This record gives sequence, C-alpha cells and structure tokens, in this order.
Amino acid sequence: MKRLVSGILTILIVSVIVLPASAAKITAEKRGSKINVSIDGKFFTSYIFSEDEKYPFFYPVNGPVTGGSVTSMRNAVYPHHTSLFFGCDMVNGGNYWQEGLERGRIISVNARIDKEGGDTVVITDECIWSRPGAESPVKDTRKYTLTAPSADKTFIDVEITMHTLMDVHIKKTNHSLFSARLAADISVTNGGTMINAEGASGEKDTFGKRSPWIDFSGKRGNATEGLAILQHPSNPWYPAPWFTRDYGFISPTPMYWPENGEETFLKEGSRLVLKYRVIVHSGDHNQAGIAEEFRKYVSGTL
Repeated sequence: MKRLVSGILTILIVSVIVLPASAAKITAEKRGSKINVSIDGKFFTSYIFSEDEKYPFFYPVNGPVTGGSVTSMRNAVYPHHTSLFFGCDMVNGGNYWQEGLERGRIISVNARIDKEGGDTVVITDECIWSRPGAESPVKDTRKYTLTAPSADKTFIDVEITMHTLMDVHIKKTNHSLFSARLAADISVTNGGTMINAEGASGEKDTFGKRSPWIDFSGKRGNATEGLAILQHPSNPWYPAPWFTRDYGFISPTPMYWPENGEETFLKEGSRLVLKYRVIVHSGDHNQAGIAEEFRKYVSGTL
C-alpha cells in the first residue's frame, strides 16, 4: 500500500521566544539575487536565489570564531551538494536536487526580508518546482528566522511548507529534503566528529538511524566549530532517519526509507510542514550544549 500523507500535517505550537539581553544585532540587505546577513556588523551568510541555480540555498555559513564557512559549496565529486539547502529527487519523474536545470528546478519567486535589525532577521520566500514540459507538482513557502543568542551560537530556524499541486509520487531516494554539506576540514574523514542525540558517532553508526538531531564539529586551528541540525517533533516521520557521510553530509531523509519500500505518496492538496533548527556554534556538541538546545527548541524557548 502506498504511503498516504494528506491534510494538514503539523502540530500548532504557540510559544514566545525571548532572546537574552546579550543577543547580537542582526541586519540583512538584499542585493540582486542574494540576501546578505550580518551579525554585529560581521558578515554571516547569504541566502542565494539566483535564476541560474538549481534551488535557493545558504552559503557561506560562517563560524563564530574563525569566520570561515562551516559548510562547503559543491565539489567535483558531488556538485549537487550546495551548503545548506532543501530539495528532492524522484518527484513525478523530475529531479529537484541534482545538477541539470532541465531535469527540474526550485525557482524562487518572492524572496524578501520580512524583518531585519534588532536581534532577529526573518527571510521569507515562495518557490515553484518547475520542469520543462511538465506541470509543477509542488510549490513551497519558506520562512527563515536568524538569531544570535550569544557570541558562540547562531540559529537559523527553518519552516518550509510544501503544497502539492497534484498527486505526488516520490520514489525511494537518498536525495530528499533539508540537508547540509559540511566543510572538509571538520569532516570525520579529516578528524572531525559527527554524533547524534543517542551518542552514536560516525557514518557507520548513524546512517539510517532515527534521531532528533545530529551535530558535526571539528578543529580549525586553535578553535573548534560545528553545525547541528535539529528536527522539530511536529514534523511528519519524526524523528526521520538520517543519511550521513563521514566526508561531511547530513540529512534527515525519510524518502530513503519509505514504509512500503517503494515510494512516498502525497495526495493533491496536501500541506506538508517541515521545521528544523540549524545551530552554528563554537566548541563540540557538549561544549555547545546541543542536547539542552534541543530541549529548549522543543519547549519553544530559545
């Protein structure tokens, strides 16, 4: 039997986030096909939505100590890994993940800054999933809330709502939904640490395992920096199993483990809400308190 996901797949959680007095000032500026975000006057990231890109994404995502990106922007072996991004392959015959714009694209049609200055930047976007010669199967709306509650942590809260415009069939694929490609110098291959909420580490022990979060961190000179992805408990499939690679890739990827072993089916008119928190931090997962940060994320406090 095909997996049927229909209706509103979300839990409404009402909360008030109060940032500490030490929270940094965050500003944003839209320039062409980028929205550049700075923290206390120091460049942090760009939301890139160029018409010649496969999908919108964030790059760089700069660490709080070194100022170097904790993510990487493509490479010769995996050019479809683009820093911090959202996409999906095997969608009604289209590919909204890997290179080749003719195979499918996620096109930004309304990227804008909803709030900037003070302690918060909010970026919103509307995107259409488009492929030549085919009707669009999905449109999505995106909200990214950026805060820096302390000098050693920056949050990107992600909320992406997928609206199906027809019945959608997603065949089993390891290329699905929210993902991060980490910088090579903090990869497990180069001495870094990848660890999940249960304490399992490395690709061998985290691949295919369900866990609320995974953190990646590594030494960068005299500093340690990293990035964690937290899944919100309201997400369908929570906690989704993770596709992980020691060379520096993490993604909670339910479409690689469909319940019927073949595909995921989304009925026309479905509204799929997915929430994540990205934490860019100094120190390892213990020093950054990722387990406690997850508890606060779930409870609705910062």
